[in-house]
Amino acid sequence: MRSIRGFAGAFALLLVAGGLSVSAQSWQVMKTLPIGGEGGWDYVTVDASTHRLFVTRTTHTMVIDADSGKTLGDIPGQKTAHGVAIVPRLNRGFITDGGGSGAIIVFDLTTYATLGRLETLPDTDGIIYDPGTNLVLASAGDSNALVVVKADVDPKNGKMDAPIMLGGGPEFLAADGHGKVYVNLEDKNVVAEVDLNSRQVVNRWPVAPGGKPVGLAMDAAKRRLFIGCRDPQKLVVMNADSGKIEASLPIGAGVDATGFHKGKAFASCRDGSLTVAGEKDGAFAVEQTVKTPLGARTLGLDKENEKIYLPTAEFEAATGGGRPKAKPGTFQIVVVGKQ
Repeated sequence: MRSIRGFAGAFALLLVAGGLSVSAQSWQVMKTLPIGGEGGWDYVTVDASTHRLFVTRTTHTMVIDADSGKTLGDIPGQKTAHGVAIVPRLNRGFITDGGGSGAIIVFDLTTYATLGRLETLPDTDGIIYDPGTNLVLASAGDSNALVVVKADVDPKNGKMDAPIMLGGGPEFLAADGHGKVYVNLEDKNVVAEVDLNSRQVVNRWPVAPGGKPVGLAMDAAKRRLFIGCRDPQKLVVMNADSGKIEASLPIGAGVDATGFHKGKAFASCRDGSLTVAGEKDGAFAVEQTVKTPLGARTLGLDKENEKIYLPTAEFEAATGGGRPKAKPGTFQIVVVGKQ
């Protein structure tokens, strides 16, 4: 037995020395959490330190245990909820409500009680928290504006700062932590670079050969943007300082979110595909396409536990060439991890 083990170990060393990989881990669907409940869905936000997921469900926002799928809380009172940003050091979260005149709902991260409602702009949608400036930033698509709110705003009597006009309809955004925020302008096929100190758009960079940019993530250390484009369907890698396109990779149909972690970029698509891209020898390439359920178009990335959460549901058969409708009560969270 000892000699066999020794041979196996020596053979493995020869494989490595010869440049062959030994069982590299890949990203796979690990499990599906059945959630249920009413409403559609949009973005999912991960609180990795507490293993919680915040998922908007049109008229309410669910708080879900990321391990068990148990519902921990439900925050009511929205018209068209889109996304959630959390600020743990202030024990508060922010929900975008794009319905009507637009609003951001401020809630307590422990009790999930609503602390206040800030009036914003119509179609307030994607939202992030930028620790570098202590600002909550949100896109307002139909209003062509960036919504700016101080994270420590008085939730009952406070107001948003004056919005920054973008000259196009924003979708999602990413901040570098040093006073710059990058915003997809879907209708203009560009990424806008915004200086939060001067409150001005300082650059507009085309995303061609991609188009209709929606998903956006950033590698702040290497100054790269990862842009999910719907038409043409591309994952575009852009230099955040010059706007230079460094790569353009094929992805599935109906992308709605991108993510970045440890040299890997991710793009989740409505058609049931999750693209994983990486860099080798200075060039980006698609490393893997994970098959996911239909409708899993947005993602939440847990960088501490290296898991990806994708909300979706079961669907009825499509009729008349339109999109299939979600079956009532079948909302679920698909968990992707390394294996």
